[in-house]
Amino acid sequence: MSIAKRLPLSMFGRFGPKQPWHWLLPILFVLLFVSTLLYLPWQAQQMEANERQEQLIADTLWVEQSIRFQLGRHEDSLRLIGSEIASGHLTGERLRERLATLVRNNKELQRIDWRDAGGAVAASTQGAASPRDLVSGHSGAAIELARASRTPRYSQPAAAAADTPVLMDYVVPIHLADRYLGSLVATYRLSGILDETVPWWFAQDNEITLADSDDRVLARRLSGGAGRSVYTHRRALDLPGATVILLTNSVKSAPKLLPNLLVGSVIVLSAGLLWSLVALWRDITRRLAAEGALRQQVAFRAAMENSLVTGLRARDLEGRVTYVNPAFCRMLGLATEDLVGKLPPMPYWAPEAMEDYQQRFAQVLAGTVTPQGFETIFQRANGERFPVLIFESPLVDDSGRQTGWMGSILDISDQKRIEDLNRQQQEKLQASARLASMGEIASTLAHELNQPLAAISSYTTGALNLLDNDARAAGGMDVAMLKQALEKAGAQAQRAGQIIRSVHAFAKKREPTREAVTIAVLVDSVLPLIELQARPLFVTIQTSIAPGLPPILADRILIEQVLLNLTRNAIESMQQTPPKERLLKIVAALDKSVQTQPNVVVSIIDCGHGIAPEVAARLFSPFFSTKAQGMGMGLNICRTAIEFHGGMLTHAYNPQGGTIFQFSLPALPASATY
Repeated sequence: MSIAKRLPLSMFGRFGPKQPWHWLLPILFVLLFVSTLLYLPWQAQQMEANERQEQLIADTLWVEQSIRFQLGRHEDSLRLIGSEIASGHLTGERLRERLATLVRNNKELQRIDWRDAGGAVAASTQGAASPRDLVSGHSGAAIELARASRTPRYSQPAAAAADTPVLMDYVVPIHLADRYLGSLVATYRLSGILDETVPWWFAQDNEITLADSDDRVLARRLSGGAGRSVYTHRRALDLPGATVILLTNSVKSAPKLLPNLLVGSVIVLSAGLLWSLVALWRDITRRLAAEGALRQQVAFRAAMENSLVTGLRARDLEGRVTYVNPAFCRMLGLATEDLVGKLPPMPYWAPEAMEDYQQRFAQVLAGTVTPQGFETIFQRANGERFPVLIFESPLVDDSGRQTGWMGSILDISDQKRIEDLNRQQQEKLQASARLASMGEIASTLAHELNQPLAAISSYTTGALNLLDNDARAAGGMDVAMLKQALEKAGAQAQRAGQIIRSVHAFAKKREPTREAVTIAVLVDSVLPLIELQARPLFVTIQTSIAPGLPPILADRILIEQVLLNLTRNAIESMQQTPPKERLLKIVAALDKSVQTQPNVVVSIIDCGHGIAPEVAARLFSPFFSTKAQGMGMGLNICRTAIEFHGGMLTHAYNPQGGTIFQFSLPALPASATY
């Protein structure tokens, strides 16, 4: 009888042809993957296009602000010149030199004219000319409107001829009481505005155009070629009296779909279906995170450009305050008129620091002040004291002559509070790291304590048996043997207690304290914990402490934590090293190369796999770890602890294979007492 005839029919049901859903499910997965493969590149293309559009909008806003800032500077300069003309302080040749200097330093300005009440050119940067030759229709209308409204305004841009650049005038009417004296007319070349205010990097990637309300081109800059009309944006410049539109057209084309498909195909052929899906998911997650980070960077940059929190204060050579910015007024709670024109003592000087203020003020007037900042305290209008950081520098005019002093004032109250908070957080982080280290050696600790406890039990049982046997025997008690058993039990108890005390001293939370201690004492105190971690991996530990090393001023627990972290990393790096070659060296010596004060140098030397160059570049970065379960904070905490003690932590390649971690700490002078 054949084997098939002897098998029950139920067995053919189990091993017979597969049900339809057995082969339909893989097909569904393949179809899902193909559809995902087609969808994800398209989605990536859309995301890249949106990212480029958002970047273009952000850069356009920045260019608009740059143009408005430059025009605003000119507006302020012209209004200042106008006020000096009205007061009679600026006439004749001085006026022409002032206007010529302004045109010479700003290439977007073609000319500046001073026209009297009758419209005649009284002064010009290009010599005398008839009013009709110099005033276009739009410019004449702007002059009349500015005169009637008594407010500055721009003329609508217009070209004098077909091949000439488009010009735009800015008119500043000047009145003395109710009498109209004339107008300052500044003529801009719109192409010059684009050349001087648009950064080269933005012009390389975009076509920038200035147009009127009917989209007629007034000026255009094509450093990187014509735009492709894929990414565009338009913004209206807020110019009173003129309608000018800023148009940006990126030279970049739309993202292509084919390269993404090729990348997806390579991933499928190299890693398989499951890994392809995981890789695509990770790529999308990173892209979204990059977009979020980019938006945060753009918002942060816009906030920096639109706000200034540094207080500025200008003083003349006599110490009289000539200028303060709004940030300085807000800082003190005082109005501008309460500060400008004042001579020391200042209303924001605290009475208890008056002597320091006077001494510093004398140094400023004598010209002996250093550019380095110095800290002091100021007093607000409500009497509140707050710390400030002040930087003083000479205030020099265009001719190189010093006219006074410029000061930058920073309110560092928040900085002081943040420093205190960071110090507290660092202490908590170090305590957490110590507890994490204890968690890693918990199992080894339990095994290590079990051995002396078992030995104690064995010795005490033997002592009891000895007493019992001596009681039954006719002879006397063997006191020597009993004493030997009890001494061995006591030694094992001390060994267990030492292990517990080492762990308790390392893990307990306490306030940081510095004391004079030697490296030998620190190594001996943490050596039991190092041996606990080395024993399961069969790592041999060698210590070489140079005799007569001077003590260091250190927080014992922090340095012990550094030793434990570095040795633990060294032990873990030798897991793939043959057991006979697993050697960990702890070497301490005195480095006398430093002239002012010698250093005690401690080296942790292993024979492990070493550190790759790409890993070494980020080795001390926070949250960077090569371990699957690592937090990435161990080496960062070690470096922070060493730098806190005035030392330095470095690493180097071990010629015998592996890595050498080395930290140095300043040695205490022989005459120091603590």
